[in-house]
Parts: sequence; C-alpha cells; structure tokens
Amino acid sequence: MKAYNIEVLPQSVSEEGPRGDGWCFGLPPGIVEEQWPLDANTGYPLQHGFTLLLPAEYRGFGPDIVALSFFGSAHDEDEGRVGEIAALVADADAKEPSDSDLYPFWMSERLSHPRLYRIADFLGRSHAVILLTEAEFNAPFCQPPRLRPNKYRDRIRRPEWLARGAAAVYLDDQTENYGLLQMLGDTDHADLFYNRALDVTPRAEDPNAGIAPRDEWAAAETGYQAFYYWEGDEVEEENYREHAWAADHLPDHIGGSMRPAQNIPDISPYYIEFEEYLGGFNFGGGNAWLDLQTMSFDWAQ
Repeated sequence: MKAYNIEVLPQSVSEEGPRGDGWCFGLPPGIVEEQWPLDANTGYPLQHGFTLLLPAEYRGFGPDIVALSFFGSAHDEDEGRVGEIAALVADADAKEPSDSDLYPFWMSERLSHPRLYRIADFLGRSHAVILLTEAEFNAPFCQPPRLRPNKYRDRIRRPEWLARGAAAVYLDDQTENYGLLQMLGDTDHADLFYNRALDVTPRAEDPNAGIAPRDEWAAAETGYQAFYYWEGDEVEEENYREHAWAADHLPDHIGGSMRPAQNIPDISPYYIEFEEYLGGFNFGGGNAWLDLQTMSFDWAQ
C-alpha cells in the first residue's frame, strides 16, 4: 500500500492527446450534457473540479472503474436555495411534474449517470462524484448543459464560471498569490476549456499509507502517526517539528498522512485530501477530503 502526491502541472490536457493522471478545472470526460450533475439547491450545473486517474490500490469500485470526476458548488455560489428544486431532487419517487419549469430538474435526475454519487457538505452545499471507466476517462470532454430561462432557477444568480470558466473566476481572488499563479501557468486566456494537468506519484515514505487517519488522542485506534512532533514532548510553538519522512508530502494527495485545516475527520485509509485550487472551490481558506470507501465529502477552514 502506498500514498500518492498529486501535483498540479503548468500545462494542459488536450481532448485529442493523452490524459496522463488527469486534470483540474476545465471540462469532465465521458458523460453527455444530460448527465452533467446539477446543484441540488439551485438547479445550475455543478462546477467540475477535477478528473483523476486512481492508483490501483485505490480502485475499490470494481475492476472496470479506474477514475473519477469531482463536481462542487461554484466558487462564487450565491448560497441561495430554491425550495421547489431541492424538494424535487431529494425525492427519488417524485412523480413527473406538470409544471414545465420543474420538469427539467425531474428529468435530469432520471437521466443521471449510473455511477453518480450526490454529496452534501456540513453547510448543505451540493457536490457530486462520477466514477469513470477507462473508456470514459479517455472519452471526449463534455460542455455544461445549455440553460434556458427558468422561473425557479433564475431566482438565483447564475454562477460566473458558466461564462468565463472555473479557473478565471477563482483566479480573480488570487492576483497576489504569485506561487499559485506560477504553478497554474498562463492564465491570460482561461475559459471553460482551460485545465491543468495532474501528476500522481508515490510518496517516497509515508508510514500512514493504508492506515485510517486519526487525531493524536485517538491514534491508537489505527496506529496512525502524526507528521509532526514536539521536541522534548513539550507542547510549545518553538518545539514544533515535522518528521523527516514528511518532507516530500504535497498538500494534495491520495491516502497516507493527512494535513487537515482542523481536526481529522472519521475517515477510511482510502481518501483524497485537496486544496481549494484543485478545481477552484471555496473552502473558507481551508481544505477538503473525499472518502473513496464511503463516498462522503467535507471540508474545514
């Protein structure tokens, strides 16, 4: 069992070229417009964050599933909620509505991808994961659904990424983050198609690979080791140290040692931890995690 770093490269993945280990921002592969997951609260298309090829140890969904696409609430989400849409999406047994403006949302749920997982975070915001076969991972990119006037959805301000792309909207707030801008490369022409390639490589050393992360006071449950320690066992700021084995650990990763913004969640060894820039989300300056065993997701700031 190994843990893997996820590195964002300053180059793109083209629709015609090799897909490598995946990409962030841009468009998802292997689905059609009708299968693009909608925000369960607003009815707008969810923002595609990243598509990732999973290492063999983390493919627990059957031999044919090799990758996933993660979708989330937009960086500039209005945080509003349309009750009629939310109720319809939540009711798996809902009858076909007679209201023509509710019908698209009812039909969207019936045309959804067969391996779609809907997830809500602790604020009730909408997110989703689609599991992909190798053929889907290498399939053409899909553009967001075309939006027609709708009296329910149009109560909420339209997310800007639908016009400019997720990267352009996210980078509006990052003009002084030179390290991030350098990592993401040329962003002058960022649009819906703009993406950045991902490189997945095994960590040289991570004693927590294959172990469920736990906080210090509960580490004995699994044998998990914190990546840091206190010199002389004195819990003081000046005594904080990090183990040498954690030196090559990137903040975006699959499995192994976790660096959450707050406490470690109750999570399996099979998870992805990622930062806001991996797709352009708003985690309040914190980071997020997706449990690949339970298909649960959350974030902390």
